[in-house]
Amino acid sequence: MPGLFGVLFATARRDLTLVWKRPGDSLNPLFFFAMVASLFPLAVGPTPEQLQFAGPGVLWVAALLAMLLSLNSLFMSDFEDGSLEQLLVSPQPLVVMALGKTIAHWLTSGLPLVILSPVMALAFQMELEVAGVLMVTLALGTISLSLLGSVGAALTVGLHRGTALLSLLILPLSMPVLIFGARTVSLAAAGDAYSAGIYALAAYAVGALTLVPFATSAALRISNS
Repeated sequence: MPGLFGVLFATARRDLTLVWKRPGDSLNPLFFFAMVASLFPLAVGPTPEQLQFAGPGVLWVAALLAMLLSLNSLFMSDFEDGSLEQLLVSPQPLVVMALGKTIAHWLTSGLPLVILSPVMALAFQMELEVAGVLMVTLALGTISLSLLGSVGAALTVGLHRGTALLSLLILPLSMPVLIFGARTVSLAAAGDAYSAGIYALAAYAVGALTLVPFATSAALRISNS
């Protein structure tokens, strides 16, 4: 078991080092999220009722699209420099290495969105408690999106116009995450009970964490066979 954690840590550390050397790959989705979240209030007007009503849905849609922008690069650099072939023939479990790369992707793409979300919530005049619920739902939701996106990225790696196909593959699977996430924040803003939505997102994330790495490793072998 310690050996598996070592492989997981080494794979994630390698990808984090690469992102550190090329920060633009992780900053682009963050800028996209910030631009959408900050421009929407200017379009609908400063009415508090409108902003509080539309805020949860807008922020969640912006986060979902920002995550989709970053998914195509999950395995692309490894495919281009030949590292992906080395991963496939490595004696180490491909499932563990795929999970390590997915964790690194979430740390560089999903976690920054979670950290930035309270600032964006101010533009929609959300209360502090609602902003906290937004952070929790985005944390759980982006974990699921990174895991689901890893399957699509593995299937479309190396394909021409793979980004469009990746979006078509992932969007149907991500709809429950979007619906539960936005609805939970809306319930919190209205002062209603919202804990069920958080439990649902947590269950979805745990299920994805349990099953998706195996699907990702199988997709990598299929796309490179």
